[in-house]
Amino acid sequence: MSKTREFLIPFVGLKLGKHHFEYQINKEFFENFDYEEFQNSDIKVNLVLEKGSNLLELNFKHKGTVNVPCDLTSEDFDLPLKGKMKLIVRFGDEFNNDNEELLILPHGEFELDVSQYIYEMIALSVPLKRVHPGVKDGSLQTEALIKLNELKVKDPSDSQQAKQIKEESKQEEDIDPRWDKLKKLLTDK
Repeated sequence: MSKTREFLIPFVGLKLGKHHFEYQINKEFFENFDYEEFQNSDIKVNLVLEKGSNLLELNFKHKGTVNVPCDLTSEDFDLPLKGKMKLIVRFGDEFNNDNEELLILPHGEFELDVSQYIYEMIALSVPLKRVHPGVKDGSLQTEALIKLNELKVKDPSDSQQAKQIKEESKQEEDIDPRWDKLKKLLTDK
């Protein structure tokens, strides 16, 4: 991704203490990462950076919506998202981002690009199964949903055939006297 000035934080010039940053995330932001899961997005990200003498503490919070297709009906809908993430930045000999909560920057760095962390925080807050709210409350009527309801298989335990199989197995147990003698051996202990 090309670095944009908007997401670069020059922390060297900041005073010790808390600093607030606010970002508005839209579809173009995700296009920079070649992430095309969302048709559109409207997310507000608040970042509180607390600068200490030898570390930076970043607290991210996001809230908004992304427009995604429903996994059941393929209808587009606005999915509400919210989440938070904490990141500690320390300084060391070489760059290391192996730990998701700790970032080590080399001594001499003067700015931090937070776009990757914002992207990951938002992408990971999207649920695996995205279901249109109209499907949950029954208000959505689409061709796909009507067809799914028509094809819906009833619970096999409720079917007449399942009841008949249960009755036949009970009858077989009553008919065969050998089982009674074996059961008696177990209870005689």
